[in-house]
Amino acid sequence: MTSRVLYLLACAAPPVLRIADVVRDARRAGWDVCLGLTPTAAHWLDGQLPSLERHSGRPVRSGYKLPGGPDVWPPATVALVAPATFNTLNQWALGITDKFVVGFAAEAIGKGIPLVTMPCVNAAYVRHPQFARSLEVLRGAGVRVLYGEGGFVPEPPGQGRPGAFPWNLALEAVEQAAAKV
Repeated sequence: MTSRVLYLLACAAPPVLRIADVVRDARRAGWDVCLGLTPTAAHWLDGQLPSLERHSGRPVRSGYKLPGGPDVWPPATVALVAPATFNTLNQWALGITDKFVVGFAAEAIGKGIPLVTMPCVNAAYVRHPQFARSLEVLRGAGVRVLYGEGGFVPEPPGQGRPGAFPWNLALEAVEQAAAKV
C-alpha cells in the first residue's frame, strides 16, 4: 500500500498553538504528516519543534532547502494550508513566494497537488477588498477554500476563539481531496 502523505502547512494564527493535536489526529487517520510552518509560526512553536518532529516522524520545515539539497519529505498526496492568515492567503494568490509555505502551495497548483485551505482571519481583515479577490483567485486555481458556511467563520477583532477553529472540517476536506486522487 502506498503511503498517504499530508503536507500540513500552518501559519502564525492562534489555532497553530494546537497543531500537535492536528498532527496526532491526522496520523491516527493514516496520514504520514509533514509539518511546514511560516517563520513566525515556527518561532511561536520553537519549544515544541522537537516534540512535533517526534510525533510526525519528519523534520519540521520553515524554510526552503538549499538548491541541490536532498528533499527530506516524500512527495505530497494532498496539502492543507491552515490556519491560513490574511498575509499568507494574499501572498499565495498574488504569487509572492518568499516563505516556504507559500512557495510550496503556489507551486502545488501547477503540479496538480490537491490543496485545501482554511483561513483564520478576523472580521476586520475580511472587509479589506484584497481578501475576497484572493479567495476568488485561489478557488479559481482549484484550491478548496473552507471559509464561511462549512468552514471558518470570522469573529470581530480580539474575540476569536482559537480552540473553536474547525480543524475537523479541514481534515475531512483533506480526506475528500485524497479520495479524488
